[in-house]
Amino acid sequence: MTDEEDILRYDKMVESALRGVVKSAIQEVVDYHDSTGSMPGDHHFYITFLTDFPGVKIPDYLRDRYPGEMTIVLQYQFSDLAVNDERMQVTLSFNNIPERLVIPLAAISIFADPSVNFALQF
Repeated sequence: MTDEEDILRYDKMVESALRGVVKSAIQEVVDYHDSTGSMPGDHHFYITFLTDFPGVKIPDYLRDRYPGEMTIVLQYQFSDLAVNDERMQVTLSFNNIPERLVIPLAAISIFADPSVNFALQF
């Protein structure tokens, strides 16, 4: 690719816009969850992410159990959900042990909300 072809990278623009959809969806749940303690309606998220992506912070035993990729579900039992332009954070329970996960948005490979038949794959 020449320098001129690198200028208008529509594929990168579209990916960035779609990651913005993920961020916005998570932010809406943060706002809703803070006031209700639950997800809105029947919504629930399946989030698959690359466990070896730079900036992913998960316990070593989870990284060992899920080398390469891991899917989490946000539906009933989660807390401390937060999102910004770079990453999401959430506390989930694994074998009754709460664990804080930090996931860069760029590490997300699949985002789905089956309640409305919506999914994105990166």
